[in-house]
Amino acid sequence: MFVQLMPLLAGRTVLITVAKVDDKTLRVNVIPALAKGDENPALTTPLTYTGPPEELDAELGKHLAGYVQTHQLTASTLAEARATMEAAAKIAQEEAKRKAEERKKAIQKPSATATPASSAPAEPVPASASTGILGLFPTTTPEPATTQSKKGFAL
Repeated sequence: MFVQLMPLLAGRTVLITVAKVDDKTLRVNVIPALAKGDENPALTTPLTYTGPPEELDAELGKHLAGYVQTHQLTASTLAEARATMEAAAKIAQEEAKRKAEERKKAIQKPSATATPASSAPAEPVPASASTGILGLFPTTTPEPATTQSKKGFAL
């Protein structure tokens, strides 16, 4: 049993409790402690095995070996996932920094290369545009209609 526990004990403390359930049954709990403060709590999931003492003698070592193997696989998977997330975050931060620098350069370029205003007269701005009021109908007034006589002269 302790040979199977050695890989688990490499970086952490393991608490083992044994309790008598009834006259013929025992319960063994194997509870690993956190190795580091920032470690995932999934690595402290306990192994509980309940059975008669003879069965515990025969089977606990096998179950413990499987538990330790699963624990090590979980720790490895969690470490890989953390490394992948940290690498992705670093790439995203670098990309955001690069884009911010590009935007900063793009904003600085037009102001540095701005040309002076041309001397052409500006078009008059309609009254509605200057007041900021928008409507369905144009605000310009139509020119008055002229009446023409049969000879083509305006009256």
